[in-house]
Order: sequence, then C-alpha cells, then structure tokens
Amino acid sequence: MSANGPEWGSDVVADFLRQADVRYVALNPGASYRGLHDSLVNYLGAEDPAILMCLHEEHAVALAHGYAKVTGFPMAVALHSNVGLMHASMAIYNAWADRAPVFMIGANGPLDASRRRPWIDWIHSSADQAALVRNYVKWDDQPVSVEATLESLVRAWDIVRTPPMAPTYVVLDTTMQESKLEQAVLVPELTGMPVVALPVAPADVVQLVADALLSAKSPVLLMGRMSKSPEEWKRRVMLAEAVGARVITDLKAGASFPMVHPAHVAGPSFFLSGEGAHILRGADVVVAFDWIDLGGTLAQAPAEGQRMVVNISQDAQLHNGWSKDHFRRIPADLTLPIAPDTGVAQLVAVLPEGSTVEIEAPDAGPAPVGASGEITLPLLAWTLRDVMREERVTLARLPLGWDGDFWPFAHPLDSLGYDGGGGIGSGPGMLVGLRSRCGNPTGLRSACSATATI
Repeated sequence: MSANGPEWGSDVVADFLRQADVRYVALNPGASYRGLHDSLVNYLGAEDPAILMCLHEEHAVALAHGYAKVTGFPMAVALHSNVGLMHASMAIYNAWADRAPVFMIGANGPLDASRRRPWIDWIHSSADQAALVRNYVKWDDQPVSVEATLESLVRAWDIVRTPPMAPTYVVLDTTMQESKLEQAVLVPELTGMPVVALPVAPADVVQLVADALLSAKSPVLLMGRMSKSPEEWKRRVMLAEAVGARVITDLKAGASFPMVHPAHVAGPSFFLSGEGAHILRGADVVVAFDWIDLGGTLAQAPAEGQRMVVNISQDAQLHNGWSKDHFRRIPADLTLPIAPDTGVAQLVAVLPEGSTVEIEAPDAGPAPVGASGEITLPLLAWTLRDVMREERVTLARLPLGWDGDFWPFAHPLDSLGYDGGGGIGSGPGMLVGLRSRCGNPTGLRSACSATATI
C-alpha cells in the first residue's frame, strides 16, 4: 500500500476509529497492541482520535465511563492482553451495571503459537480472552484477519451505540496488527449516530397510559436512568405538569428532574426515602422510567389501595442471570420496552399542556450546626455548595450517606449519580472522563467550570 494510505493491519483499525468519529482512546501502553499504538501516533499523528495516557487500565475504563455518562456516546479504550483486562474488570462491571456505552479494544499475543516470543507472549496470550468479562459486556469477539477484525469492530460499534447500552469488547491479534497489507481494505462509511430506528410504543398503549395518568388521583413518576439532554429534561417537566404527578428521583441515576420543582418529592437518596415511600404508598398510578431496582423499590412501599404500575425500560434485554443486576421481579401491569425518554416524548405528545411552574433554586441557608470542630457530611456539602455558588458544578459521584436535600439539582449535569457496580476507586477516572468532554459542543453546556467527586 502507498505511504499515504494504510500499510499495516493496525492502520486499518486506526482508520476505522477516525471514520467512526471517536474523539479519544484511553490507554495504558502494552505490547499486545503496540501495532495499534504505533498507528495512532505515526499514521494518524495522535489526532482524531487523541490518546489519553493512563497509569492503570481500571482508570482508562473509568475515564470512558465518565465520558459516556455525560454524553451518552462511547469513547474508545485499549486494554493490554489478559493482564490489562483483569485490571480493568471492576471498571467494566461498573460501566455494565450503570448501562454506560464503552467501546473497548483488547489485544492478544499471537494466536499462532509459532510466532510467540519466549515467556512473555505465552503468559499474555489467551484462548478465549473475553471469557473473563463476557458476563458483563454486551458483545465480544476475537477475530484473526484484517477483514474479520474490521467487521467485528464495525459490529461492536453499532451494538455499543444501540440502546440499551453497555460495553463491548473486541480482541486484536498481534500478528494481524503487524502484518503488511497485500490489498486495499475498505473501511465502511460510518455515521455519528446508529442507523437503527429506536422502538416506540403503539399509539393505543401510549393513550392508555396517558388516560390512566390523567384520571389518577395520586399519580407518581419514577425518573431513573435518563439522558442528559436539556430538551428531554424540559419534556419530563412538561409531563409532570400535564398530569399533576409527583416525581421521585434516584441519586444512583444522577439528576433527571429539577429538585426545586414543586412536583419533586423531597429527599432523593440511594434507597427510597421516608417521604418517597409515603408518596409511593398512596399512589394509584406509577409510571417508572428505567428505574433502578423497581421491584425492590415498590416492595419498600406496599400500595395502600389499587395501584397500576407501568414500567418503561429496555433493561430486560441485558439480563443474563450471571449478575443479579436484574434485581427483584417487577410486578408491572404494563411494560413498554422502549427508551425512557422516548416514552416521555410519546406521552407528552398526546397529553394536554399543563400549567408551567416558575421555579427558583434556593440558597444554601445557614451552615449545619455540629460538634465543635467536627467535619460532618452535611457541613462538607454546605461548604462546597457555598464556596462554589458562582460556578456551574457537576457532582461526578456521591457517597452512600449523601442526603438528596443537601444540594438541589436544577440541571441534568448537576449530578451524574453513582458508579453502577458499587465498587471503589472509580471516581477519579470518571471525573477526568467527564472533564474531557465538557469543552466540546454537545448541547449540554458550553463548558463545565467545576467538577467534584465526594
């Protein structure tokens, strides 16, 4: 091949990443993908995608996780062989449990044993590398040829961007990366967004739910994992106002509805709050939008009378039985297997407009009083909020003891929720990931002037 075009197998992989409009590749350098690393630097000039150097594979995946939480769009991660994958496994599980799209490229020692260097290539080669994480990725493959690798990458790229989202993993063979091309390999035309049309609910079913909400005396909306789009945020407010519903949010899922709105129930938390349980017990219609552990939440607040439950979520498509992140069985009267914000849009389209409520975020109030010299979580939250009152702040992760009323979220980027898997060490990487995206034109904010992990 010419010097101006791809010359090596790894050049084709690099071309694919650029064609797919991948902005960044987070990596901790490793010999198993030295071909790809070389192509990113010397063939593409380390631009489009840019390389984000990390000191540990868990950080690399956490970084991509944070990026995805802000944008809903995947960035790439390169993982070195079986050892890098083992390092990354906790962060991958976090992204899986958080339903975050992360596009992971792994690598193996030469599949042809005669090409392996003594010792190191043998301990860094695996017969089925992805088996280490197959139970918590959406799709994986381990192709051999350049053509098959390109096919796998394109398929993984389509799958990772199609809801319900979760990580994908493609393993590159060392020999494939370092083989000279004998003929041209065409990289498919790719679009910035999936070409898959998202499913919608039948019109009569949408009308049934809308009628139930309008006729309900105490309707409740459970806002779970939702997009960070300001337009879809406003549409959720329109829905609540159109049907006069109370809204409960979940700190694990991040900001999904303005806490300063009168419809919002006080005390959002990691577990159902006392006020939330009280409101939910008295609800006669409950519509849940991709709520995390809906069955467990409803069990915490048994209905005081007749209660209709509508579950709007595609999450069941990812349940595989290995991890119990499917939670308790959901006693739903009706399930709509569509994206949650699609459900909101369909309902708003058939409902009359409600009365818009003018809202204003309250100030922080007086400092919490505690024992002399004691640094409490309420005092820490108050101090941070007071010091940052002139800044637009994104809370990247909150501790389990956080009281939702410490900080009234009024924008979809005010809080990103939790890490998904409930492990440790994810915060710093996720923080870097969300910062790497804040300056780009996403329609979310022109810039994130401050971020914090507590």
